[in-house]
Amino acid sequence: MSSRRYDCANQGERASGLIDAASAVRRGELVVMPTDTVYGIGADAFTPSAVTALLEAKGRGRDMPVPVLVGTVRAATALVEEFGPYGQDLVDAFWPGPLTLICRANRSLSWDLGDTKGTVALRMPLHAIALDLLKDTGPMAVSSANRSGAAPATTAEEAEAQLGDSVAVYLDGGKCADDVPSTIVDLTSAVPRVLRKGALSVEKLRGVVSYIATSD
Repeated sequence: MSSRRYDCANQGERASGLIDAASAVRRGELVVMPTDTVYGIGADAFTPSAVTALLEAKGRGRDMPVPVLVGTVRAATALVEEFGPYGQDLVDAFWPGPLTLICRANRSLSWDLGDTKGTVALRMPLHAIALDLLKDTGPMAVSSANRSGAAPATTAEEAEAQLGDSVAVYLDGGKCADDVPSTIVDLTSAVPRVLRKGALSVEKLRGVVSYIATSD
């Protein structure tokens, strides 16, 4: 089946594209969407075959589990045991935005994101197209829209050149403003730790949570 691409600068195409993309996600198919960092390839987080297809499309192993994007804070809260003493403050300050939080996953969830060791990496992106789709579909497993080892796509064309017909729907939101990935903070131990420096600076994080460990 050939993939479909929608120019979201056109309001009519944007509306049609969001409907088609949400339907594709519910069928267990893959979609590409713009985010506030780079383009993402996404699938329904609760359909294991769809997550497997996402990993295969990227050429990525289960040893690198897929992060989850949410459209609301409430959706995120349902996926984790708790945000812990610092997580809620970080969510209040920086979501939606380029901050990924690693938390202990709610043990009652039936999903398979790869070898997560009981954790989940969550983010709420600051991008209208992504948020509109996520509010319709619910939580999605989303990784950068590129083949593993290649540069992340900052346009829908770059994503399509790498991923082709493995993706059902491409939502074209124009060129991403930046290609800097999100900052990743691990909340699963007593002290929050920055695992990856990205678009959100450590200084800004420390303005909210004064003690955050870094690798250096």
